Amino acid sequence: MMRRLLLVLMTMGCCSSAGALAAQDLPYGESHVFAAFRNGERIGTHTLTFQQNGDKRVVTTSIDLSVKVLGLTMYRYLHRGQEIWNGNTFESISTQTDDNGTKFGVKARQDAGGIAVVRDGGSAPKLSANDVGFQQGAARQETLPPGLMPSTHWNLNQVKQSAILNSQNGALAKVQITPRGRETVKTAKGTLEATRYTYSGDVQMDQWFDDRGRWVKAAFKGSDGSTIEYILQE
Repeated sequence: MMRRLLLVLMTMGCCSSAGALAAQDLPYGESHVFAAFRNGERIGTHTLTFQQNGDKRVVTTSIDLSVKVLGLTMYRYLHRGQEIWNGNTFESISTQTDDNGTKFGVKARQDAGGIAVVRDGGSAPKLSANDVGFQQGAARQETLPPGLMPSTHWNLNQVKQSAILNSQNGALAKVQITPRGRETVKTAKGTLEATRYTYSGDVQMDQWFDDRGRWVKAAFKGSDGSTIEYILQE
């Protein structure tokens, strides 16, 4: 029931007034934390951490989510990832995911011919449509087009893309991203003004970026019709 819910999260990471993200102008602090809610009930956290070493930037993602019914855990999702950038150039990403017992591993890096991807899937009863291009139970190597960005949400330049690298399963996700104008976004400590973008195609969700270029909200529908919302914990 909840499988597509979290796959949408990972198949996501145009211009607004914030412009492009130069290495020296990274708008984030050391960490950036969201609380995730399902139909208004908190189900976990999504945390980003940033480390800058000269021109090199290391971005770490940690996602811990669980859905409980009558005190029993019905669904659990764990994801860990680390991506490396050189200025504005994506260099590599490595992720490990446990989607309620279905395990994924991805390693991708810039190569001369494009993005070299090695993806691995553990035992799973069934892969959903969102795993298109992913071969269950076997490691697979593929070279994807150059210039792809990983679907890790935080980089404003993602909204200029027509395709992104699914950071959970290593597949290519085709997207159409449309700016929807300015909106007031609620955070744990108040409100801020942001630009809303609607994703359609292989990814269906909404994301908001503020005037500093920070990712400040996400929202989408789960496959069961539930409403999933990320609230920034500033």
